Amino acid sequence: MDVMGDKATLFETGRFVQPSDEEATPDESRDETADAVDTGEAVEEMRLRLAAEAGDAEAMSVLGAMLLRRGDLDGAEPHLRAATAEGDRAAANNLGVLLHQRGYPDEAAGWWRVAAVAGSAAAAHALGRHRRECGDEPAAEYWLRQAAEQGHTLGAYALADLLEHRGDAGAQQWMRVAAERGHREAAYRLARALDQHRNPLQEGASEERGRDNGVAGRTEAEQWYRQAAARGHRRAALHLGTILEGRGDLKEAGRWYLTSAKDGEARAACALGFLLRDAGDPENAAVWWLRAAQDGDGNAANALGALHAERGQTQTAERWYRAAMDAGDDNGAYNLALLCAEQGRTAQAEQWYRRAAYAGHREAANALAVLLLQVGDTAGAEPWFSKAAEAGSVDAAFNLGILFAGRGEEEVALRWYERAAAAGHTEAALQVAIARLRDGDEQEAERHLRCAAGGGNAEAAYRLAAVLDARRPPHPAHELGEIVHEKTECEEWYERAATQGHRRAQVRVGMLAAARGDVVEAARWYRTAAEAGSRNGAFNLGLLLAREGSEPEAAVWWTRAADAGHGRAALRLALVYARRGELAEGKRWADRAVSLGPAEVAERAARLRDALREELSA
Repeated sequence: MDVMGDKATLFETGRFVQPSDEEATPDESRDETADAVDTGEAVEEMRLRLAAEAGDAEAMSVLGAMLLRRGDLDGAEPHLRAATAEGDRAAANNLGVLLHQRGYPDEAAGWWRVAAVAGSAAAAHALGRHRRECGDEPAAEYWLRQAAEQGHTLGAYALADLLEHRGDAGAQQWMRVAAERGHREAAYRLARALDQHRNPLQEGASEERGRDNGVAGRTEAEQWYRQAAARGHRRAALHLGTILEGRGDLKEAGRWYLTSAKDGEARAACALGFLLRDAGDPENAAVWWLRAAQDGDGNAANALGALHAERGQTQTAERWYRAAMDAGDDNGAYNLALLCAEQGRTAQAEQWYRRAAYAGHREAANALAVLLLQVGDTAGAEPWFSKAAEAGSVDAAFNLGILFAGRGEEEVALRWYERAAAAGHTEAALQVAIARLRDGDEQEAERHLRCAAGGGNAEAAYRLAAVLDARRPPHPAHELGEIVHEKTECEEWYERAATQGHRRAQVRVGMLAAARGDVVEAARWYRTAAEAGSRNGAFNLGLLLAREGSEPEAAVWWTRAADAGHGRAALRLALVYARRGELAEGKRWADRAVSLGPAEVAERAARLRDALREELSA
């Protein structure tokens, strides 16, 4: 009788062995093994029929189960009813299955109750599910718990599902029981629960203990994902691939993505596409993106759009961006807006930015605000900047800072700059540092300057170097011709800014090199700055060349500096031409120096100009 109950378990799950085409229509080409199996089943069925006709209740039950598995409901029912009348609990369970298939759920539930009371775990599970479908959760829990406590795997899973739906803490215990017994959906859901709650800091627990629990949670979640994935659960394979990719195990991640994608998981196909793209194989990436996009994955459609946009195939790109929108992906509208903006289709760009922004896309909201600001609609831009910033857009927070600073509302601007800086925005950190320097809080300014400079902001590196430069004591003068190689931290920051093209930093590095006696290095940085348009660089390069005896070349650079408005360079040129006897040209540059200043230069240039005027009128 226990064997009968085990067979009944298969039936109540709804997973029946259906007759194949070969069973429906005999095929002489079938191999001998299949013929032998069919012959064996026929002999067994004949034996059971004879035993059933002789009144053997167990034979009636097994024969009814066999016919039920075959789909012969009419043939199975009398045998199952007869066995049930003899008290066979497996037959009662299977009779309930048969009646449920015929569309008589209430009558089926009556027989399941009979079997469940007699100790059938499968019947208790079926009855529990029926009661839940009827909305009677207390009764459902009672019968499902009966099944689960008897070791019924599906009963444990169904009980866990019911408890989880109610928010009962005992759900995970039964989900674990089902998973340990090989239920793949239970294994997947247990992994998801562990994955989502892997870092809970329990009350009274230390942060260190919480981190340990998080690592353990991730490890256990991965194990359950593996179990479910190995049993063919495609979403488990997707999540396992995600974990492995995050850990850097790209090869194994790709295998699980591939497994999941082949089973029809569009997100896995999309993820596999990104993995292939990052590996330098955009062609195969496009194949998987196409497959995912055709299955309705908006992210894959966006990826295809971006791929075609990079190739200059804007019409195809636009088609895929629209497909992404149709799939409910707001990035499609945002990317389409970017495409229109690049093509100068401003009105259409605004339209798509608005669509994405209204859907909650924060970067679209920021981009829309920038677009409105560019056309002079400040009032229309501010709400979108605010919406984007509140949604977490760092750029929008920085832009709000600019907006309020432009209105003279420095305190409000600073609050937005600080918010953006806290999220790692280097330009915002620079603005906070400038405000702190203005307030005299050099320590806080230095902290923000270091953040901005470390993030690659050249202006911040220059200003940080200047702050550090002002603190250092003066160096003792080096002996003539001796090159001092030691560099301070401030000089390193000057050099970092200089290598990023910061002209004032380049001039300063040149000055520090000259102070060390490294004329070649000084000349290199002065020339770099001068060629980039720095008038101070051109002036200093001229001084360096003049000291080296190359006054004609020095005059070339001084001319460039003076033309750019450098008063000292103009005075130097006036002196050069005066020494050469070119008094008129000297007077012209002296006049220029007077007008350019500063005061000390203007005073000296005025005296030189008057002297040259007297010489010219003599």
